[in-house]
Amino acid sequence: MAPSPQITNLIIIIGMMQISKKIPFDDPNILLGVRILYLVSNLIILAIYQYIGMQIAKKRDMATLKYVEPAPMGSQEEPKLITTTIQKYDESQLRSLRKSQLMGIGMMCVMHLYFKYTNPLLIQSIIPLKGAFESNLAKIHLFGQLATGDMKRPWKAAGGMMGMAGGGEIKTDKASIEAAERSGRGGVKEE
Repeated sequence: MAPSPQITNLIIIIGMMQISKKIPFDDPNILLGVRILYLVSNLIILAIYQYIGMQIAKKRDMATLKYVEPAPMGSQEEPKLITTTIQKYDESQLRSLRKSQLMGIGMMCVMHLYFKYTNPLLIQSIIPLKGAFESNLAKIHLFGQLATGDMKRPWKAAGGMMGMAGGGEIKTDKASIEAAERSGRGGVKEE
């Protein structure tokens, strides 16, 4: 059994922190090389996401997907029923991956350009690339795994800080879906 992605990320971060202590970032050539590494890493991620987007469009999986989305943590809202297609679900997940990648680039730009931190450039050249290859979309559309078991849509939300997923778990069982339909909560159809 392979170690969890969080454990391998922690090992990579600790290892890269030790390596980055030995790298002379004062040398402009080395700093340029690390910046290029970061840029190439993000371009590879962009290419992966573009390819996944093309594969989603090519497959055009119009199978209906129904699930009950939990209410946001701390809100008084009821969980809502979502009715969509596999294609639309995958597109929304891809949009979410792209948005988080852009947020990471923005944060890295602030840390590096404004605060002059250079060590995170090295770490952020590896961790997001690893995450792009480990995403469920990459496993299905890039590596050809079947969407069964843990890969069955809708996917569980990745645990945030300390493994806490905000709001609860997505429910796909028939009883939860029927209860949401009867109570009139949601019925949101994503177009």
